[in-house]
Amino acid sequence: MEQRDLFIGIDLGTSRSAIITNRGTRANFVSAVGYPRDLIGVRLLGDSFVVGDEACGKSYLDVTYPLEDGVFKESADRESDAARKLIAHTVQMADPKEGERICGIIGVPANASNVNKEMVLRFAREVMDVALVVSEPFLVAYGVEKLVNSIVIDIGAGTTDICALKGQLPQRDDQDSMIKAGDYIDKLLMESIQRRYPEVQVTKYLVRQLKERYAFVGVPAEKVVVTLRQNGKPVEVDITEDIRLACESIISEVVERTAKLIASFDPSYQELAVANIILAGGGSRISGLSQMIGDGLAEFGRVGISLVDDVIYAGCEGAIKLASELPPEYWEQVGETSIG
Repeated sequence: MEQRDLFIGIDLGTSRSAIITNRGTRANFVSAVGYPRDLIGVRLLGDSFVVGDEACGKSYLDVTYPLEDGVFKESADRESDAARKLIAHTVQMADPKEGERICGIIGVPANASNVNKEMVLRFAREVMDVALVVSEPFLVAYGVEKLVNSIVIDIGAGTTDICALKGQLPQRDDQDSMIKAGDYIDKLLMESIQRRYPEVQVTKYLVRQLKERYAFVGVPAEKVVVTLRQNGKPVEVDITEDIRLACESIISEVVERTAKLIASFDPSYQELAVANIILAGGGSRISGLSQMIGDGLAEFGRVGISLVDDVIYAGCEGAIKLASELPPEYWEQVGETSIG
């Protein structure tokens, strides 16, 4: 009987991960693994670990986030175990059938090291028959068919990845990556709130929720006044400036690095590239961001910036499109591969 292929497009995000399969399955989940603290936790959970959203908000679990700055942590056994479980969970979510060849294309940060890529492939080959790691912003570009004279700026949680598309597979000099991204904004926002309101109780999770709901740059449409807790009691605090300054903290470096990639194009095509910039990733939804980036690049000519339709699945959509158009036997021409 002819072997069938199950294709899985995977975006392993520092904060959230997502998959799309060639059968139409779409799923996304928190990139976390929860482990019971003790026997009581095991009894309450009914298992020795849990992956994804169910790992959050349970006081009886120790929660491990195996990704940092967009790649797996090179550290303790717990992080390695969590990374292995996270990869396995992506395959489980795809619901493979008996006899199918599991083929996964996994997005990684633009300038992920060979060590980082090999770590992803090592875990992937345990649960996949064929695996390929590819630059995440390239997958975004592939999905929206912007492969020539364009630039993708992908602002995730762990990294901001920038990629110049020149009608060929991007080389190392065509890509850049910085760790000023969503998590960096969260850190600055939390520190700012704690400085201004030292009695207010905030957590990383709460700060992330505030950013995702109210993030903006430039002139605010209205003040951001939220209800937080101080010594257990609700209080209203104005975090308008805190939000603005935290979100604007990444812009100058994004503009600077994008400018360098613009200059790397053949002069005949630089005008086209400046007019064809694609914003992706959760950070792309910061209100006013595209306008401020455009203003920062105005000296290069008429700036055109568009946003991907789906910030959660844009990379996965590119991966599935690539998988459907290029048989796995040829994947090694695109990036690092592993055969299980």
